[in-house]
Amino acid sequence: MSELKAREYRQFEDIKHVRADGSEYWLARELALVLDYTQWRNFTKVLDKAMVACNNSGHDVGYDFAEISKIVEAGATSKPVKDYELSRYACYLTVQNGDPRKEVIALGQTYFAIQTYRQEIADRFNQLDEDARRLVVRGDIKQWNQLLAESARNAGVITNEEFAIFQNAGYMGLYGGMTVEDIHKRKGLDVRDKILDFMGSIELIANLFRISQTEEKLKRDAIDTPENANSVHHAVGREVRAAIERVGGTMPEDLPTPKKSIAELEKDQIAELKRRAKQKPLMLDE
Repeated sequence: MSELKAREYRQFEDIKHVRADGSEYWLARELALVLDYTQWRNFTKVLDKAMVACNNSGHDVGYDFAEISKIVEAGATSKPVKDYELSRYACYLTVQNGDPRKEVIALGQTYFAIQTYRQEIADRFNQLDEDARRLVVRGDIKQWNQLLAESARNAGVITNEEFAIFQNAGYMGLYGGMTVEDIHKRKGLDVRDKILDFMGSIELIANLFRISQTEEKLKRDAIDTPENANSVHHAVGREVRAAIERVGGTMPEDLPTPKKSIAELEKDQIAELKRRAKQKPLMLDE
């Protein structure tokens, strides 16, 4: 995902709500504004089409489009208005039925399609083999690293040298003082190899947590100097390491290095898809 796309997708993340049980939802009226619908009555037509599509797909409309009522101020008085708590799938159907001439609609279609697919994968994560898990988590890390780079830049981490120091700080926190160079040597990697491409799923998940939590803390604490950004990255990495130690887990530097890199797994996956495509019989009219 490009840095520009990450910033554009952020507008959908910014209006996401999380319930006490961890489930996510979007309020229809907030989504309407992001999608450039200033008139609620126009957006309700889009919602109606989306609900029909939801019903036809066999989903529970009442669950995915949970109707709620809230009080809003209207001058000196207040009045109840109807809104909906939309599931991710409901948002996906909504943007699919939006005005295709709006650029933000196309953006929303891509965002919610990706998020819905990722959720489906996540729901099946425990059934995936190790190579598939690596591919899933590595994909998540690529997206989070884009967001982390943006937050670091906002904190004053600008030059390539500053970014290298910033990245080293996170690794050193998580890997007990080991630098990027040390980890390369420990794994027997070439200097051009990407460390993250030579991690198993458990090690990748630990790094995903380091990256996502650092990105969140840089924003939440309004970090505004490279030195403080480095300190935050190192501290978060150290906390993740401490959590692994508390539960009796294996330290990341002691986890085995997979024989195949992520690039090799992706190459194998593409080859397998091509092989299946060649074996697929032609559908001829009878």
